[in-house]
Amino acid sequence: MLGIAIAVAVLIIVLSVVNGFERELKDRLLLMSAHAVIEDPREGLPDWQAKVAGAVANRRVRAAAPFIDGQALIVHGEQLSGIQLRGIDPALEDDVSGVSGVVTSGSLSSLEDRKFSIVLGEELAKVLRADIGDKVSIILAEGIVTPAGVIPRTRRFAVSGIYRVGMYEFDRRLAFIHLADAQRLYRKGDTVSGIRLAVNDIYSASAIVREVALDMGDPVLVSDWTRSHVNFFRSIQITKSILFVILLLVVAVAAFNIVSTLVMVVKDKQSDIAILRTVGANPSTILKIFMTQGSIIGVVGTLAGIALGVALTLNLETIVSFMESAFGIKFLAADVYFISDLPADLRMADVTRIGAIALALALVSTIYPAWRGARTMPAEALRYE
Repeated sequence: MLGIAIAVAVLIIVLSVVNGFERELKDRLLLMSAHAVIEDPREGLPDWQAKVAGAVANRRVRAAAPFIDGQALIVHGEQLSGIQLRGIDPALEDDVSGVSGVVTSGSLSSLEDRKFSIVLGEELAKVLRADIGDKVSIILAEGIVTPAGVIPRTRRFAVSGIYRVGMYEFDRRLAFIHLADAQRLYRKGDTVSGIRLAVNDIYSASAIVREVALDMGDPVLVSDWTRSHVNFFRSIQITKSILFVILLLVVAVAAFNIVSTLVMVVKDKQSDIAILRTVGANPSTILKIFMTQGSIIGVVGTLAGIALGVALTLNLETIVSFMESAFGIKFLAADVYFISDLPADLRMADVTRIGAIALALALVSTIYPAWRGARTMPAEALRYE
């Protein structure tokens, strides 16, 4: 019973953690990456105001916002780092993504035209040792030709906000500035890199963004959240399938213990079986006795495992936090696992499937020992009694 209970509980906990990773990854990616993106394959997207208005006119599009993406080097004191710099319109961006909701210090609305403010990720701010009010330098690879040679273009920005989305890829690499400041910095004129869309049905984002792009009439590049990060979700699904098969073998090993236990019981109780047979018990009665014994082991073990697995899963984050603080260890390195928390998403479909398979394996495991017991011949069993 204990073997089956532990195997079932471990399977429930592991699959719940994988489900939690998938949920958190999707939520945090959508929080920062938008549902769909329309970009210009050339230098920039012209007449973007009309295109934003046209996108919002689509009944399946909830909001649209322009953006400018570029690479830069950020310097504060002796600390420096390469970053992805994104120019946004704070008012429109708030409708497309949830960036403003994850700003822990300052605010996204502090990004104003010609104020040259910047909002950094928490991990990036730690690396730079920068805080609200500090001045940082943004250096671009594009240079200015002078009599002294080519000098990189540099601009000073004031840190006006710090955000934390809880995903290292964003917290460490992405910084926000105002759209107009980005246009000046990257010499975009009145163009933008593209338009980010928020749609009503995220699972139809691919079809919606194509529809919006065709309505624009110009040749553009389209992408959506399922394409941008398809490798993440595909790897999670593959990992979940592999883990399910591997851990199912643990349940099978636990079920095999039922076989060995009942075989030993049949061997030990041969004389008792023979006496029952001599007083009128038929083979089916003996078969039912041992199948009942094995079924009780399987049912009790499975139910105990489900109860243990559900209880631990529902309190997993609390347990992990306690262990991390008590032993001074970190279970998940954010730069390796993308997120620093250990999420758990308990799904009843998984619990039902695991319980059904464990119970089926336990019941199947009783057939052979019960059949052995039913075939016991009274004369042979009592020969030396």
